[in-house]
Amino acid sequence: MSARKLQPASILVVDDEPLIRESLGEYLQQEGFAVIVCGSGEEAIELVKGHRFDIAICDVNLPGMDGIDVLQRLLEISPETFVMLITAYAHVENAVEALRRGAQDFLTKPIILEEVHRKINRLLQMRDLLQENQWLRRELHRDEGNDTIIGKSPAMERVYDLARRVAPTRSTVLILGESGTGKEVLARYIHKQSQADSTKARFLALNCAAIPNELIENQLFGHRRGAFTGADRDQDGIFIHAGTGTVFLDEIGEMPLATQAKLLRVIEQKEVLPVGANEPVAVESRIVAATNKDLASEVEHNRFREDLYYRLNVVTLKLPALRDRREDIPQLVTFLLSRHARTMGKRIVGVSHEAMQMLLSNRWKGNVRELDNALQRAVIFGEGSLIGPADLPPDVAPPSDDPFAVDDLSKALERFEKLLIERVLRQNPDKRDAARKLNIGLSSLYRKIENLGLGG
Repeated sequence: MSARKLQPASILVVDDEPLIRESLGEYLQQEGFAVIVCGSGEEAIELVKGHRFDIAICDVNLPGMDGIDVLQRLLEISPETFVMLITAYAHVENAVEALRRGAQDFLTKPIILEEVHRKINRLLQMRDLLQENQWLRRELHRDEGNDTIIGKSPAMERVYDLARRVAPTRSTVLILGESGTGKEVLARYIHKQSQADSTKARFLALNCAAIPNELIENQLFGHRRGAFTGADRDQDGIFIHAGTGTVFLDEIGEMPLATQAKLLRVIEQKEVLPVGANEPVAVESRIVAATNKDLASEVEHNRFREDLYYRLNVVTLKLPALRDRREDIPQLVTFLLSRHARTMGKRIVGVSHEAMQMLLSNRWKGNVRELDNALQRAVIFGEGSLIGPADLPPDVAPPSDDPFAVDDLSKALERFEKLLIERVLRQNPDKRDAARKLNIGLSSLYRKIENLGLGG
């Protein structure tokens, strides 16, 4: 008990019934815990992003996000937090589902305060064992729900909604996005959704930037025996080899203009002319192309054929940069970390709260690919069940005051205001001069210095 008084366990209480959450909060505070209460799942997730909690007590039946949804999001953001779910219904299936999803304990209403206290103490005493069980449960659940879609942000939901709708049409698709955003992953998803039996249909990828110009046509269209020195037998290109499957042309903006003209014929006539052949060969494969370039600008500067651009641009899907969908980072971290941990034979539950804040605030210029590499390195060097700040690459910096690292407008404005005032004060140590420079009153400047924690 003395250790708790020196460093009390932090508890989050989530319940939409004011009487229950206030009673629980007051009781647990009297017992020596540090307690924060809230009335919705959405508010709970925001609190978890900014605070580290040892235990979260959450009602299953909440307006908006229910308790199971809160559990899943909370374990992604702060896997070291133990979750106890409560409900008014003593159904066994509810308890089983909660425990299977990663909850550590379960309560039914009406709540007995002494029982809550006893369960909290037991969870705090059995932390290491429960973290191991949590890892096992989450691994089991992850294997059961192996979903291709990683990311539930509105931007990603729109992309995958369009992908699901266009997949069965066999239409040509153009995927736009920065390097590392997952263009090939999306192309494979379209291929999988378009096939009645995607395990038999081929998905063949060609990076147009990685093949020398003199070889790319041979890779695409194939050749006939004797077409050139060393061509001792016929060879099919990927369009023929793909059959009724999908040909994914990555970095299509790097394709030579001469090859672009031949690709246009493939799209329009559904046939290819192998190098050295006299007769075209019919093809059935679907084309999905991708680029990180602005093809409209490339057309304007005569670096890409206009007619091919319009043929490719039947349906365009634009993948957002990772910095524009930061709410997906916890889910991506869970998925990628699990994959690397399994590959390396390590039992890693997740990342610590401090490490997650670093991941959430990083700029991620290399997008998901950079995040994946950072987590792979962290798994290699991590020695505990949680990835901590020290396990992350040195270029993943601690949370900063960068206004572009947050999506919330009020927080971004506050960070910008702080950075601006700090810069003006460095240039103008006299606060009267600084106030005049900022075009605000001296008393307003002093108030902002105090509110923003800028010191004297």
